[in-house]
Amino acid sequence: MLTLSWSTLNEQEQQRQLQRPALDNSASLEQQVTDIVTTVKKQGDQALRQYAQLFDQTTLSEIAVSKADILTAVDNVSDELKHAISLAKANIEKFHLAQRSTTIKVETTVGVQCELRTQAIKSVGLYAPGGTAPLPSTVLMTAIPAQIAGCDRIVLCSPPPISDVVLYTAHLCGVDTIYQVGGAQAIAAMAFGTTSIKKVDKIFGPGNRYVTEAKKQVSMVNNGAAIDMPAGPSEVLVIADKEANPAYIAADLLSQAEHGADSQTILVTPCQQLAEQVSKQVASQLALLPRKDIAAQAIAHSRIFVTDDLAQAIDISNAYAPEHLIIQTEHPRDVLDHVFAAGSVFLGQWSPESAGDYASGTNHVLPTYGMCNSYSSLNLNDFTRRFTVQELTYDGLSALARSICPIAEAEGLDAHARAVTIRLEQGSPS
Repeated sequence: MLTLSWSTLNEQEQQRQLQRPALDNSASLEQQVTDIVTTVKKQGDQALRQYAQLFDQTTLSEIAVSKADILTAVDNVSDELKHAISLAKANIEKFHLAQRSTTIKVETTVGVQCELRTQAIKSVGLYAPGGTAPLPSTVLMTAIPAQIAGCDRIVLCSPPPISDVVLYTAHLCGVDTIYQVGGAQAIAAMAFGTTSIKKVDKIFGPGNRYVTEAKKQVSMVNNGAAIDMPAGPSEVLVIADKEANPAYIAADLLSQAEHGADSQTILVTPCQQLAEQVSKQVASQLALLPRKDIAAQAIAHSRIFVTDDLAQAIDISNAYAPEHLIIQTEHPRDVLDHVFAAGSVFLGQWSPESAGDYASGTNHVLPTYGMCNSYSSLNLNDFTRRFTVQELTYDGLSALARSICPIAEAEGLDAHARAVTIRLEQGSPS
């Protein structure tokens, strides 16, 4: 891995070294996705079949997966894998059940009651990446909170051919409306609807940069769909001191690198010796990976930064705002106190990022591209909408009139004030 001394770089060089590789050629990417989205809007199912042939080399006779095929997939999954998925499902359910909101009721002043209510989003579309690495874990992370929230209609899209384990996991989570559609075209189909795929209100799930761009585009038009967050190619940043285990760090870096060629891994450490050891470990462990060709491409644009001290390492992490942040220091919780931009944080040598990806209970759908400074990890609230309620008595309105009317008149909105005074003039306490 390329190793750089952070303090020897000027500000422009520092920003360039922290640049995400997936942001290259963004103008070209935007136009490609626009073309796909437009074609799906115009041609519907026909476009989905054409793109399946073009991008997935698959001829689709049916866009929806039949119930018979789902049940066949269930039978094809080994008992051992079913048990593993069951354990993960239980932990994810437990953590997300704890996030349920209750109605908040507050009497702000005598005769004025205000409420905050939570309501499930009616229809949601889940996206599970496929291609070289089908992700049943993403089905767990999106379908479980959707079910807990109480969404009426839950559909899943994944690139064809959908693996048996993805179909099994969806079925286990109560999702049996599944479509063999991937990429930007799947996002467009869920956002605008086709003959086979009914439009949804909100789309969830990570994907490659084409999926991320498509989500951005469909969320910006009036008749499109809301989205969870910008969640594109995976990334991890590790903060480590001299006490850290270089083999563990290398394994964590490679666990993200194997996701795809546009993934990025970064180590920041004040220890030059650790930087050298990690670089050697990455090379030796990479050679043993079945997906070494993919991981090697990601490692090619990954970085090790040697810092002046731990405080500078924390500053770099906050500037980068990583999707995954691993803190392998002697006192990781002391470092955590200074972290303000990260999607999910892993503390100490026994907390690999893999735990959060699969089975600890936290959600692995996380903002990327530096969006962790303003977006949060996926949680139960994302599958709901919140709305307020207020109920006033005559006395309550009378008391508030002393605030409402002067402010309305100061804003030049006399009708607002009149909506209050007409009630007070004509009404009377019951």
